[in-house]
Amino acid sequence: MKFRPTPFRAHCLLATTTLTVATLTVAALSLLAAGARVNAAESFDLELRKRVETGEETGSFQMTRQQQTWQPAETAVVVCDMWDLHHCLNATKRGAEMAPRMDRVLKLARARGATIIHAPSSCVKFYADHPARKHVQTIPRADTFPTDIGKWCHIIPSEEQGEYPIDQSDGGEDDDPEEHKKWAEELKAKGLNPRAPWTRQTKLLTIADKDFISDNGEEIWSILEHRKIKNVVLVGVHTNMCVLGRPFGLRQMARNEKNVVLMRDMTDTMYNPARRPYVSHFTGTDLIVEHIEKWVCPTITSDQLLGGKPFRFKNDTRPHVVALIAEREYKTNQTLPRFALERLGKDFRVSFVFANPKDRDDLPGAERLIPTADLLLVSVRRRALNKVQMDALRKHVAGGKPVVGIRTANHAFSLRGKEAPKGRFVWERWDRDVIGGHYTNHHGDGPNVKITVAKKQANHSILKGVDRNDLVGHGSLYVVSPLGPEARPLLLGQIPDKPVEPIAWTNTTEAGGRVFYTSLGHIEDFQHEAVKQLLDNAIRWAVKTR
Repeated sequence: MKFRPTPFRAHCLLATTTLTVATLTVAALSLLAAGARVNAAESFDLELRKRVETGEETGSFQMTRQQQTWQPAETAVVVCDMWDLHHCLNATKRGAEMAPRMDRVLKLARARGATIIHAPSSCVKFYADHPARKHVQTIPRADTFPTDIGKWCHIIPSEEQGEYPIDQSDGGEDDDPEEHKKWAEELKAKGLNPRAPWTRQTKLLTIADKDFISDNGEEIWSILEHRKIKNVVLVGVHTNMCVLGRPFGLRQMARNEKNVVLMRDMTDTMYNPARRPYVSHFTGTDLIVEHIEKWVCPTITSDQLLGGKPFRFKNDTRPHVVALIAEREYKTNQTLPRFALERLGKDFRVSFVFANPKDRDDLPGAERLIPTADLLLVSVRRRALNKVQMDALRKHVAGGKPVVGIRTANHAFSLRGKEAPKGRFVWERWDRDVIGGHYTNHHGDGPNVKITVAKKQANHSILKGVDRNDLVGHGSLYVVSPLGPEARPLLLGQIPDKPVEPIAWTNTTEAGGRVFYTSLGHIEDFQHEAVKQLLDNAIRWAVKTR
């Protein structure tokens, strides 16, 4: 099913209720201190992230990063619909939480000489006498305008290649029903429309006299043209609605050839986890960001300007699973993303690293993602990594962090003793050091593997809810005995006239990291709910959520 976004214009966001005077005072002092260190006209050195298909019609995308230097005089930051209030209470809270960080971004960008445009849609009349609104009126009207620059944009041609990732047809409210009811009553008691309570931009964002205030596509385009703006940064809400679709949004900027980016940690979505694909609110945002990076424009993060780490909502406590996928036979580049969306989307943040189709020993982006992982999910077969990637892998293991491996993962970084290509490195003892196995070969294709539960392991948490009658091994049986001293078999596999072999076990690394491995992972194995439940349980066990 190709992309058809819901034609829902529910006004984007919001933001803010109150902060204590003490908090505001401390924040203000910090900002003044930070501002004192800003050099006017200092360039913006940015890393733009995109997602590019690994090959024609592969359906697998790898993150790519491009370094760009932007001149402030050629750059604008557009603040989309950061309203004072919203009909969704959770959206209001998230906006208020994000706004102080956003204000720091705006102050730094302004101090360096960038143009700041505040676009609180439908609230511009509130600012009729504000110098930033009057500033707009000093800008000459552009000689020409792109077609429909004053209109909402629902889709651009590039998006037709993909599927829109979330169902937002209900408006995306994720409030508890009772809390939402009380919030609506509170808004009504204040004389506000509970469905559209916004009256202005949040007070948590500073509007300088030299800024601009407009929600009009032609006015904003005129500002960009008059100031010779090439680069546009979008911040604000909501990504899946206003940030994408407004006349000054990502789609209009991209299709009219501005060098536009989304600041992906300074935004939020209107997404209700009760709707497809039934993932957490924050995973819903991740999916929209992924869609944007594939089909609309690159993204950046606020730390590229401010330093430190990207912003993260306090309620976003999801462990980060990084999946390394580099094998050709079992098509885990198809099965694992589907599994992750279906099983992990509510509780985990999941990132994928796919092999470079032009260089089998390159996992683009692994060196950046592995250090951020709370757990590595490995589906790799006989690859030799470059030093930076291998060092990141070894550091993950040495740090006692968990690993879950499927099928070929026990010989992921072994070349059977052959010398690695120049500049590449193997980990021949990976199987023994991490997986806890002793892979030597596999029996040829033949009958399906009969699976039984190992003695005294029937009540192990990894086997909870796993239908033993639905467990069947479709791939050849691996020869892995004897297991390491810390390994504990959970499932055993057998084919006629061959010895029994462990096909699923736990292990503990020397650094104390939890490890789960299974030789299941054939594409047909993922047709069984029992296999998916097993892997789901194992990941939760490994990060100690079970």
